[in-house]
Amino acid sequence: MNAARTWLATRHSLLTEAALVLAFYATYEGTRGLVVGSRRHALDRAHEIVRLERHLHVFAEPRVQQLAREVPGLLGTLGIAYLTLHLAVTAALLLWLHQYRPAAFPVVRTTLIVASLISLIGFLAFPTAPPRMAGAGLADTVSHGAIDLNHGLVSALYNPYAAIPSMHAGYALVVGGALIRYGRSNAARAAGTAYPLFVLLVIVATGNHFFVDAAAGALVAAASLALGRATQPHGAGAELVSIARNGADHRPLQRAA
Repeated sequence: MNAARTWLATRHSLLTEAALVLAFYATYEGTRGLVVGSRRHALDRAHEIVRLERHLHVFAEPRVQQLAREVPGLLGTLGIAYLTLHLAVTAALLLWLHQYRPAAFPVVRTTLIVASLISLIGFLAFPTAPPRMAGAGLADTVSHGAIDLNHGLVSALYNPYAAIPSMHAGYALVVGGALIRYGRSNAARAAGTAYPLFVLLVIVATGNHFFVDAAAGALVAAASLALGRATQPHGAGAELVSIARNGADHRPLQRAA
C-alpha cells in the first residue's frame, strides 16, 4: 500500500507518465465498450431521468438544443467539440501540469484515474441511454458522414449506454478546477471557470447527456479529488511530491500549497 501511494505521489518522467495514461485510457475505453447493459433497462433509466427532471422542473435539454440549432453553425461546432475536447484538453492540462506545475501533477493525474474507475462502476450498475436515444425530444447532432455513434467502427468501441455519470462533465470540472487553482493569470482562471460550463452546453445540446448525468459526473469528480488527495503523502497545507528527472532522480520535493 505504501509503495503504491508513493508511486502515485511521484511525478515520473514524461515518457513514463504518457505511457501510463495511454495504457490506462486504452484499457478504460476497451472495458467501457465491453460493459454494455440491456437496451431495455438503459432506455427505462433514461425515461426515469426525464420524469425526475420534469418533477424538478429542470427538463430543459430539448430547449437548449433548439436554441443552439437557431445559431448558424453552432451545433456542428459543438459536435466537433464533443468528439475532441474531452481528450485533447485533458491531455493538454496534464502536459502543462507535468512541465510547469510538478507539485500538482500527481494528484490531478490520480484524480482522473480514480474518476475513470468509479465511472466504470456506474456504467455497469446503471446502464443509461443518452437523451438522443430515449425519444426525449432531442436529436443526435454528432452522427454525420464518417462519424456515427450508433454504427460502424466508432460504435464498436463506444458504449451507447454509458451516459451516467457523464465523464465529459467530470473531466471538465477537474480541468477547470486545476486551471483555477494552479493558473497564475486571470486568463487561465477565466478559462477554468468557463470550460466546464461550455462542456455542459456541448453534452446537452448534442443530445448526449441529461443534466442529471452531468450532476453525477460532478459528484464523481468531487469524490475522486478527495481520494486522489488521500493518496498524496502530505499534511494539510502542503504538497509532497517526488520528481523523477530523466527517470532516475526520485528526490522528494516539499512545496507549499
